[in-house]
Amino acid sequence: MFEYTEFAKSMHQLAAKADQTLFEELNSLYSEPTRFYHDKTHVAECLKNFQPYRGQAVQPAEIEVAIWYHDAIYDTKAPDNEEQSAALAERALGKAKVANACIARIVEMILATKTHQVSSPDSALMVDIDLGILGTPAEVFETYDQNIRKEYHWVPLELYGPGRVKVLQSFLEREVIYHTKPIQDLYEAQARTNLSNKLAELSAV
Repeated sequence: MFEYTEFAKSMHQLAAKADQTLFEELNSLYSEPTRFYHDKTHVAECLKNFQPYRGQAVQPAEIEVAIWYHDAIYDTKAPDNEEQSAALAERALGKAKVANACIARIVEMILATKTHQVSSPDSALMVDIDLGILGTPAEVFETYDQNIRKEYHWVPLELYGPGRVKVLQSFLEREVIYHTKPIQDLYEAQARTNLSNKLAELSAV
């Protein structure tokens, strides 16, 4: 689904002109050779996985555009990727004459993918879709985990392991990982199994 026609469709629903240069910018960013998980496939999977829940969204096109931009800037050595991605979206959507209120909600959803704290039904959907990978079958989760390691290849194993444990443990310690009931029902149990198994594996190293 990482295609200009899909991007243009969502932009048109925001009453904006989908300039192809905006899409080409995203295509270039998500094609960076340093990406192994946060790439075009991730965006396409998020867009695909959102479709069954589109009818539950208040502003579905805003969620779709937020998905397009949420990992546009991705540097594993930087602490502000979501902020930079949100700023890029704000600039690009401003040029496309998207309404300020729409831009504000899209920016909020992108930032929510960093904190996983939600303030609206649409940001809850956005965050849950982004975290869907945690609740996939074990072999899919394992591929995801390996790809994250490739993105952080520059971190020594003795530092990467404890850091990864901290991140995964933070999800397990939540009362619930997913905010929306249908996605919670679909992914929560498997996500907790995947996280527990990976933590046990990392602790044994």
